[in-house]
Amino acid sequence: MMSLIQTIIVVFGVIAIAYAAAHFKLLDERVGDGLSDFVFMIAAPLLLFRTMVTADFHGAAPWSLWIAYFSGVVVAWAASDLAIKYMFGRDNRAGVVAGVSGSFSNLVFLGMPLVLGVFGQNGFAILSLIVAIHMPIMMAASISLHEIAMRRDGVFSGEAHLAAVVLSFFKSLLRNPFVLGILAGWIWRLVGLTMPQTADALIQTLASVAGPVALFAMGMGLKKFGVSGNIAAALVMSVIKLLLMPAVVLGAVWFLGLAPFTAKIAVVAAALPAGVNSYLIATRFGTGQALASNSMVMATALSAVTLAFWVSVVTYIFG
Repeated sequence: MMSLIQTIIVVFGVIAIAYAAAHFKLLDERVGDGLSDFVFMIAAPLLLFRTMVTADFHGAAPWSLWIAYFSGVVVAWAASDLAIKYMFGRDNRAGVVAGVSGSFSNLVFLGMPLVLGVFGQNGFAILSLIVAIHMPIMMAASISLHEIAMRRDGVFSGEAHLAAVVLSFFKSLLRNPFVLGILAGWIWRLVGLTMPQTADALIQTLASVAGPVALFAMGMGLKKFGVSGNIAAALVMSVIKLLLMPAVVLGAVWFLGLAPFTAKIAVVAAALPAGVNSYLIATRFGTGQALASNSMVMATALSAVTLAFWVSVVTYIFG
C-alpha cells in the first residue's frame, strides 16, 4: 500500500509541478508542446517498439484481455452518449464527443508511467497489448459514429465526403508513431532478429525518459486547456470514465477468468482518465470542444483518488 501511495504521489506530483510551472509562467507553453512532441514522436514509440521485441506475453490472453477491456469501452461510450443527449439536450454529434470523453483512456501519457511505477515492466507489456489496438479502434469508431450522427442531425455528408474521411483515417493511422513503433516491434519479433547491444542501449536510454517527460508534458497541457463551461456535463463524463468503465471491466475479467495479473492491468487501464485525444477528436469534428477539454482536466484531477481506489480494489481481489 505504501508503494502504491508513493507512486500515485510521484505521478501526480510531476503533473502538479508542470501545471504550476505553466501557471506561473516559469516555462513557456511551447515547452509543453515540444515535450509532447518528443514523447509522441520518439520516446513512446521506442518504448513500445522495445516492449514488443523483448516482452514475454505468455499467459496474457490477448483476446480475452481485449474483450474485457472493450466491453467497458462500449458500455461507457453508450452511457456517455445517452447522458449528454437526454440529460443535457445535446445533439448526436455531441454524443459522439461525449462517448469519446467517457471511454478513451489516456494509456500512454498517464497510463504508461503509472503502470510502470506500480506493476513494472511486465505490467507495461500487458498494457502494450491494449495500446496496440486501442487507438485504431477508437479512431475508427469515432469517425464512423460521427458520420452516422451527421446524417441524423441533418448535416450533409455525402459518399464522397465519407470516402475522403476513411482514406484520411488510414493515412493518418499509418503515419502514427505509436502504430509504427508497435508494428516495427512485432515485425522484428516475428522475423527473429537479434537486437544489437549498442542499439538496444540507445533505444533504452531514450525510451526510459518517456514516462516522466510524458507526465510533465501532460501537466503543462492541462493548464493550456483549462476548464470553462459545461461543468455538470463534464463531471458526468468523468464519473462514467473513472467509475463505471473500470467497474464493467472488473466484472468482465472476472467472468472471462483472466489471469490475476492481466486482470489487474485491464481494470487499471480502464480506470485512467481521458487524454488529449478526446479534445483533438472534438476539434476535428467541430463540436463539443469545451466538453472534451473540461472532461479531460476534471477527470485527470479526480483520478488521483479514483486510481488509488481501483489499484487497491484489484490488489485486494487478485492479490
